Amino acid sequence: MTFVDSAPMDHLFATGDNPIPEGARTGFVTTPDKVRIRFARWDTLQHPSKGTVIVLHGRTECIEKYFETVQDLRQRGFGVLTFDWRGQGGSERLLRDPKKGHVENFNQYLSDFESILTEIALPDCKPPHYILAHSTGGLVALLAAPALSNRIRRIVLAAPLLALNRLPVSQPRLQSILGALTFIGLGRINLARDRSPENQKEFLSNNLTSDTERFDRNRNIIESHEDLAISHPTISWTFAACRAMARVNSPGYSNSISIPTLLVAAGNDPIVSPSAVELFGRNMRSGAFLTVSGARHELLQERDLYREQFLAAFDAFVPGTEI
Repeated sequence: MTFVDSAPMDHLFATGDNPIPEGARTGFVTTPDKVRIRFARWDTLQHPSKGTVIVLHGRTECIEKYFETVQDLRQRGFGVLTFDWRGQGGSERLLRDPKKGHVENFNQYLSDFESILTEIALPDCKPPHYILAHSTGGLVALLAAPALSNRIRRIVLAAPLLALNRLPVSQPRLQSILGALTFIGLGRINLARDRSPENQKEFLSNNLTSDTERFDRNRNIIESHEDLAISHPTISWTFAACRAMARVNSPGYSNSISIPTLLVAAGNDPIVSPSAVELFGRNMRSGAFLTVSGARHELLQERDLYREQFLAAFDAFVPGTEI
């Protein structure tokens, strides 16, 4: 079931330095397991249309954080469709404590994406369709990719979650520990005691971006609309993420993806291993890879020095885009 409303103020939230792009159409899609997913879409600002870019967020993110990117894509001639994953942003939360970042399996995210694709993108958004995904969204895109060859033209991934960086133990060991904790019923406990959202930290302690203005803008979104925020992931979420990473990194998996895919690593990424992104990109028969040296994890929230390199790579890779 889909509910669409042409009044974006009912479903999207503006701040003084982050206005809602004009022309938004918003609403909710209900997944097969009865979870309400908030979405928003915009038409291109340039004609003729070059198609539609579907933007997949990272963990903790929300539609409002991508208003700037929405405008960048519209000015390039694309319509844009984006949505909040279950359990975050303006989509339905899964636990009694709405601030906990939680899923039990990444197949739940695949259900969110498939519902948006079949109910909104394919019937209502101009083709061809492309994916632009960040971090967790990049991992979900890779999980979905083998079944998307007739529906998605190209995929661009910004710091896709392929391996965690700077772990105190190996990732397989971490997965085993988290699996044991989930098995004994501790899956819904947060991994960290600090429940404050990551984007409410002070700038000097953040490890996501080196851009002070975009950092302050994103923090203002959460401070003004606290219901959009979530805190650290649960044990179950992290266990599910480890299993999903192991799946896409398994031998031969990359060969199951026939859609041309560009993977872009952030060279100074403390969250995702840049070497894992490079390895996956080099192993893909239909893949390309590059690193934005010096950039932190959130490439689309970074300083112009780094962000424009990423957008230039997008322009060069997606057909019909003029640099």
